[in-house]
Amino acid sequence: MYSVTCQCCWLLSNSSPVVVANDKTNNVRHANFAQVPSWISLKCSHSSLQTHKDQQGQVENLHLISLTKQGKLREVHEFIRSMDESGISIDPRSYKYLFKMCGMLGALSDGKLFHNRLQRMANSNKVIENCILQMYCDCKNFTDAERFFDEMVNRDLFSWATIISAYAKEGHIDEAIRLLLRMLDLGIIPSPSIFCTLLGSFADPSVLDLGKQIHSQLIRTGFAADVLIETSISNMYVKCGWLDGAEVATNKMTRKNAVACTGLMVGYTQAARHRDALLLFVRMISEGVALDEFVFSIVLKACAASEDLYTGRQIHSYIVKLGLESKVSVGTPLVDFYVKCARFEAARQAFETIHEPNDFSWSALITGYCQCDRFDRALEIFKTIRSKGVLLNSFIYTNIFQACSAVSDLIFGAQIHADATKKGLITCLSGESAMITMYSKCGKVDYAHQAFLAIDKPDTVAWTALICAYAYHGKASEAVRLFNKMLGSGVRPNAVTFIGLLNACSHSGLVKEGKQFLDSMSEKYGVDPTIDHYNCMIDIYSRAGLPQEALEMIRSLPFEPDAMSWKSLLGGCWSHRNLEIGRIAAKRIFHLDPLDSATYVIMFNLCALAGKWDEAAQFRKMMAGRNLRKEVSCSWIIVKGKVHRFVVGDRHHPQTEEIYSKLKQLNFAVNKGEERLLNEEDALCDFTERKEQLLDHSERLAIAYGLICTAADTPILIFKNTRSCKDCHDFAKRVSIVTGRELIVRDANRSQHSSLIFLKAASVTFSQFLLLNCVSDPSFNFMLVLWGSFLEVSRGLAFHAAAAAAALCFDAALPLHYSVIFCLELGMFGLVLLHHNSALVAILVMSSVLCHNLWFSLFATSTG
Repeated sequence: MYSVTCQCCWLLSNSSPVVVANDKTNNVRHANFAQVPSWISLKCSHSSLQTHKDQQGQVENLHLISLTKQGKLREVHEFIRSMDESGISIDPRSYKYLFKMCGMLGALSDGKLFHNRLQRMANSNKVIENCILQMYCDCKNFTDAERFFDEMVNRDLFSWATIISAYAKEGHIDEAIRLLLRMLDLGIIPSPSIFCTLLGSFADPSVLDLGKQIHSQLIRTGFAADVLIETSISNMYVKCGWLDGAEVATNKMTRKNAVACTGLMVGYTQAARHRDALLLFVRMISEGVALDEFVFSIVLKACAASEDLYTGRQIHSYIVKLGLESKVSVGTPLVDFYVKCARFEAARQAFETIHEPNDFSWSALITGYCQCDRFDRALEIFKTIRSKGVLLNSFIYTNIFQACSAVSDLIFGAQIHADATKKGLITCLSGESAMITMYSKCGKVDYAHQAFLAIDKPDTVAWTALICAYAYHGKASEAVRLFNKMLGSGVRPNAVTFIGLLNACSHSGLVKEGKQFLDSMSEKYGVDPTIDHYNCMIDIYSRAGLPQEALEMIRSLPFEPDAMSWKSLLGGCWSHRNLEIGRIAAKRIFHLDPLDSATYVIMFNLCALAGKWDEAAQFRKMMAGRNLRKEVSCSWIIVKGKVHRFVVGDRHHPQTEEIYSKLKQLNFAVNKGEERLLNEEDALCDFTERKEQLLDHSERLAIAYGLICTAADTPILIFKNTRSCKDCHDFAKRVSIVTGRELIVRDANRSQHSSLIFLKAASVTFSQFLLLNCVSDPSFNFMLVLWGSFLEVSRGLAFHAAAAAAALCFDAALPLHYSVIFCLELGMFGLVLLHHNSALVAILVMSSVLCHNLWFSLFATSTG
């Protein structure tokens, strides 16, 4: 304690003549106030002010410098005017700060004013002239910069370096070389910093030859042995893409350093030569090269890219040995390495060793949780760091948008959107595209479109996100329209764009259009189809009831078909009850993905429907032998910011009694027509028992709760972790018809809107519902079935369907006035469909039903 006190006393005695204290001796030497200048005295006298006028100017110049550092140029001009009125001059040090700030702010006009003022005062020196030159260069006014450079009286090496560096940094390589040659012609030897700056600006293969010439010049002049020059040459070759030259330059260095070696490692990783990067790291250690923190960032990236977990762990051990694991610049790459190697627990442990994690550290951890599907944990971490006031970046928000998309948390996602907008952290296109996807997956495609419209210049990713959003919601015509608009704006599609388009065609039954998109990928747009694109086309054929075409495509694939190829085919076989091809697909799936429980369940159901119970029992036996179980279905709905989850037969919700009571009401409401609408599956079992079991399905529980707890004029948004069964799909359609509510169900495949469900059901469910409850006339029955078939047609063919329907109406021997009215209706519906207003179509259909009932009654009365 005594030694520390003595050191402090020594520091004080050397820094201040006023007071020196010593705790040991308690001797105090009082300040001699006679030494204080008289002009500091509070007593104001004319003689003291006159004598120390220069000292007074120091205070004003200090205040001027303070204003300048704050960037308050308007206040600076006002204060300079007051200084002029008081006869106080601006000292050179103040001018230095003035020109520096003008350069930083790009305030060229202010800089010129100060320059003109200085010329009038004839008060300049070498330092001030270099500051003026730097100001013109920082403002990118090279015309005035070079004019002033030519007029400079006290031009030195720093002046040459300033203007040459400015040209080089702005990419004006020719001008920089011109000045360098002029410098050599004048017999001025350039400093190493000029060559370093010039070489640092060479970052393109087109200037490689010029870099080699400068390298030769440096060898001739003897500068090549300088460490800075050697490092710049090596880095220049890396940036120009000549790694062989960079290797030679690095190996010939008189003393290798971490900067040169790290630059070469960066070149290796960019060229996917990850093994060479790791070998260079080993040589650095063996040769005793001093390692900096950035080296570990690069070598860990190389380990992650080559999936070399073993080497990465060895490097982690070496980091611990050096005691660097707690440093954020080393710990963050470690977290990122383990995340990319899918070692999330190790990533969490590496994160916890970081002493002061920054936003990139948190971003790496959140990314890890998102990649391992622990989205709830990612959201919890975000809420924690947000409450602690941790600095956030755009990458964190992008990951959080993805997490909200995965868990379908629309309310929190909207809050994050507002927070990111407030902080200006969604300017990057990746974040905006993630936001589009988030709104789409949360069932709000209109919000997704608004987010897209807010993008100034959407790129391919943004356009693709919106196209996939509409495809996800089953709006194929809108997806195709956006694709054409994307091409019209000059943006080229990528592979994911065609995935979205093919998915849209799949869910809308557009077989011909899907095949056209697939065929045009490589020929027209230069995008090579992958197995994913062919799988989408297989799905299109399968859903359209063309399993033979799908099987032929699988057999003719240019790739080896994967499990998804056969699963798409099997899904189509289940939809269209094709057991023969289903057996072929299942056999391949059992070989490629034997743990997929869905395959066993589908095959059991297919065999049961065909009455082959022995074969069906075999699939159950195989499933039990491999200890496989069907994934438990879970549905949830968000009401007033709270998530309500339901599983099959769930009776844990506080409002269980109300929910089941509502389900019984809904079941009674549709029961009248349901008994007449049995399908093949219902015929194979006790239908009464089946109906009672179906009431317990999680999707129905969520729908009932939504009907109870949401306003009658709001849509009901349901989310489900698995694909909706056919019974629940039909149940949702009937509930939408009976209650008049819009239902949006997002299952494992896509979102389904009640308005779209309603239209697609018109050909069967709705027509039969009307036939059972309204009329029984054959001609009217024919008209309704025709009407539903028309609604099944894609929106882009609406007018063609109207013409065909009109001809069929006349052929059906309906009354002329009745057929004319019906044809006009079809044309109106086609017009509305072309404008994609599904809700309006639903209203028109319901109104038309009432009108048709009235017209048919009048027609029956007049003819009966």
